[in-house]
Formats: sequence, C-alpha cells, structure tokens
Amino acid sequence: MVRTLLLFMALTVSVASFKLKAESNVGYYGFEPDIITNYIGQSNKKLGYVRVTIDLMLDDIANIAVVEHHTPLLRDAIVQILSKEPEETIKSLTGREEIRKRCAEKLKTLLKDETGQEIIREVLFTKYLYH
Repeated sequence: MVRTLLLFMALTVSVASFKLKAESNVGYYGFEPDIITNYIGQSNKKLGYVRVTIDLMLDDIANIAVVEHHTPLLRDAIVQILSKEPEETIKSLTGREEIRKRCAEKLKTLLKDETGQEIIREVLFTKYLYH
C-alpha cells in the first residue's frame, strides 16, 4: 500500500515536471564577440579594461531574431555602463552585481521601447575579466 502510494506520487511529480519542461520556451542569446572596454582607473592617467561575456535569458526562444536585430544598440548600452564605472566598482563582487543589474534594467528598457514587449528575463555575466 505504501509502495503504491509512493510510486503514484513519484509518477505525478515526474509528469508535472515534464509538463513544465515542455511548456518552457526559454531561449538564450550570447553576445559574440565578448564585450571589451576601458574603465576609469584610480588615477586619471591610468586606464584599465574589462572583458565580459554576456548571455541574455529570453522569455521566448522565438525572440532571438529580435535580439540579434537590436544587438548594436544593446552592446552600446553595455559599453556605456561599463566605461563609466570606477576601478573599485569594476573589481568588487558587489560592484559587479550592481553593474549586472544596471545592465539588465537598461537592456530590458531598451527592448521594451523598441518592440513594446518584455523580451529579456535575465542578464548573465558568464565571464568577467579585468586588468
């Protein structure tokens, strides 16, 4: 009796998770090549650089073509955000997260203004190097 009940519960959970996976239409778009820009060093005479690999998590895989069309606009927004950051923000973990959130807000706003749709679910920094 207990085994039957456990088996039934396991099958119910499996079917529910399968349905969620089947309904999930999430897509990813990665910027190629990486985004590389200078940032403000501690002294005005010194510039550093940051190299970031960014992937966008999209609500629908069908929106990849829309994002590809707007890639120059999105890249420019990211470069503008990164190039205005001071060295201590670029090099700190909390600063990196603040930058990521700022990029996410900006990119979501830009695409909403351009397309009228909420396209981006999340912005992911998959590689983050600085010097």
